Amino acid sequence: MTISKAAVITALRQRGQHSRADFVDRELPDRIDTTRHGGLLATLHLDPSEFAEADRPDGDGCHRPA
Repeated sequence: MTISKAAVITALRQRGQHSRADFVDRELPDRIDTTRHGGLLATLHLDPSEFAEADRPDGDGCHRPA
């Protein structure tokens, strides 16, 4: 599963963790692979499933052609 880097940065900034948000912005790709970066997300106390729900374009996780 991948999640949006922008959503992670927003969550960190809302917590006042601007240095961590800056680190994520510099070091991670636009789409964060939760398997590959799960340890970092856990260290940041972020639950990838919360971002997966918000990251769904149509609410059910299916990307349909336009």
